[in-house]
Amino acid sequence: MKLESPSPDHTRRRRRRRRVTAATGAAAAFALLAAALPASGASAHTSGSDGWHFVDQYKTNQSTNTTAETNAAIRLLDRFSDLWQPGTSWDNGTKLNAAVLDENIQHSIDITKSLTPAESKEAYLTDRRNQSYSAINGFGPYADAVRTASDAGTTIGDDIPADATTVKYDDAGNANGVWADEDSALGEVVTLVDTLRGNYSSGNPSKNFYQYMRPWRWSDQVKVVPQLEPEKSPTPETDGGFPSGHTNAAYLADIAFAYAYPQRYQQLLTNASEIGNSRIQAGMHSTLDVMAGRVLATALAAAILNDPDNAALKKSAHAQAEQVLAEATPTGNDAYGDYATDHAEYRQRLTYGFEQIGATNIPATVPKGAEALLETRYPYLSDTQIREVLRTTALPSGYPLLDDEEGWGRLDLFSAASGYGALDSAVTVSMNRADGGLSAADTWQNDISGKGSLTKKGSGELTLAGSNTYRGGTTVAGGTVVADSASALGTGSVRVTHGTLAENTSDAVKVDGSLTESGASTVKLSVDSAAPALQVSGRAILNGKLAVDIAPGVQLGDDVVLLTARDLKSSLSARDITITGAPAGYSAKIVERGGALHLVNAAHQHGTVSVSVSKHPVPAGCTTTVSAAGLAAHAAARIGLDGHTLGTLRADARGHASTRVAVPASTSAGSHTLTVADARGASLASTTLVVTKAKHRCGTSHR
Repeated sequence: MKLESPSPDHTRRRRRRRRVTAATGAAAAFALLAAALPASGASAHTSGSDGWHFVDQYKTNQSTNTTAETNAAIRLLDRFSDLWQPGTSWDNGTKLNAAVLDENIQHSIDITKSLTPAESKEAYLTDRRNQSYSAINGFGPYADAVRTASDAGTTIGDDIPADATTVKYDDAGNANGVWADEDSALGEVVTLVDTLRGNYSSGNPSKNFYQYMRPWRWSDQVKVVPQLEPEKSPTPETDGGFPSGHTNAAYLADIAFAYAYPQRYQQLLTNASEIGNSRIQAGMHSTLDVMAGRVLATALAAAILNDPDNAALKKSAHAQAEQVLAEATPTGNDAYGDYATDHAEYRQRLTYGFEQIGATNIPATVPKGAEALLETRYPYLSDTQIREVLRTTALPSGYPLLDDEEGWGRLDLFSAASGYGALDSAVTVSMNRADGGLSAADTWQNDISGKGSLTKKGSGELTLAGSNTYRGGTTVAGGTVVADSASALGTGSVRVTHGTLAENTSDAVKVDGSLTESGASTVKLSVDSAAPALQVSGRAILNGKLAVDIAPGVQLGDDVVLLTARDLKSSLSARDITITGAPAGYSAKIVERGGALHLVNAAHQHGTVSVSVSKHPVPAGCTTTVSAAGLAAHAAARIGLDGHTLGTLRADARGHASTRVAVPASTSAGSHTLTVADARGASLASTTLVVTKAKHRCGTSHR
């Protein structure tokens, strides 16, 4: 086997010669691939270098088409030719990038050597079961319902046969000899899976072309799962490893399932990545094999979903899945219930830790037709908006294999199913509750950056759960926007003109600009921790309605800060305010005081903390006097600022107390909330304390 690397000039000449020769011998197929697109379908942003699009040519992926010029799948994976030059036989190819290819096999060595017994067993079961059957696991608590409704079955049980090290066991499926039935209650979904895995979806033409060996043929340090020894092919010339067929099939099946039931989109994709990863654990495929299987399946799925012949099927499959699973009862635990873990694992398996070997600053492009992959996931977005979601969540450039000419390799469908990655312009989203499903309520979990803005219209509910930094501001013009993290609303101003702005986190939600609420809207705040529900760095204007929800079991003080602002202007009256969840004996009332909204217990309101300084504000590092009235006789109360304890008040017999405290020198300049809490930590009262930059000396006037 040749291991030497030819010079770059020789490589370029070799690739040109190979393509010219192949094209000469396959003129008819090449003409099919070069067919011109209608003007309306062409786009410089989405086309290949010669106006070629995979979705238009996917049916050329047949065994009779054996070159990159005649077979769309081989062309899709052509960046592998930067790393590897096939030879005239299975064992005489040439490494063009030995560092990457050696690392590729080292991954297999490391992973197979560290395999646990549980992982080894799972790798065997995944290898032997039909990939469509294994893909059902991505439904989590609904997997049993899907298996029942689709009549899915397998003859590969949960226990490995004792003689599996010498006997090959094949999956015979259900009683009808298939993985699931197309005439079942989920028959349309089964048919959609089978269609995506249909006549043009094989990875074998690419395997035969690239002739890249399986990892255990590269190194005897790659440990194949013992029970899969009977799987080793005795004919290496027909047993290439690139791309992984199991991975291709798993992603096709799980993407079909995710299209039909997008509420489980990320979980189903994680399951597909688990199946792909198991091929490396089994010793049967390398990381590059698995990466190529994902890329191929992504492009094939988009092409088949774009095919007009499948328009009715994909629509009926989606409707059927929604109906059947709406009536299903979840069972068991969700193996894919930890979003952060799933996301991290999926993202890592997109590149498997390879370093970027090419230019890292090439802008992402979205292939023609890729929006079809997410059209049920985002029924409320236009095709153009979905393409922006795909673009703003794509991988950086430069990774081995992934910089194909259209951009399929850089797509990150998991992240794309989690909302925009960036708002680079003004984005308007219209969601309607009456449409049901994800149009009624959806969550964007990505950390959204960008200079653009977000406007929410319609009656549906959109939850923003990321650590967002988009700068253009947020407008609620209909329905509900829920802030589910401290920085959910980005770094711009917030306007609520119609509908509801709600927060749903124990952290204080920050508005870095101004907050403006008009009369046809509601701001909904929750009381579930000691932190204010909303902190506005600029002016807050409240001219609509206010809804306050007190969480069950919260330790509720008699004076709780709900909202702070640099400047508060409110026209709220008693009829504009709704308070729910107050415990027995707590007479809840909203009070505006010191640039803040307070929730107070009118039935037993403690005294108000007043900060006395001769010259306001107080510099950081200086002292001020804190006085309180209305405390219980001889009670002790703790003075806090930004979570730090400044001192203790000791009330006299009349409930009055006063003491001097030092503002920490590290305190940032600006408005802060100073609190007085009882011995249990429950807030009794609070006020705003304005702090300026620290001074070298504190004047005696600050007292």
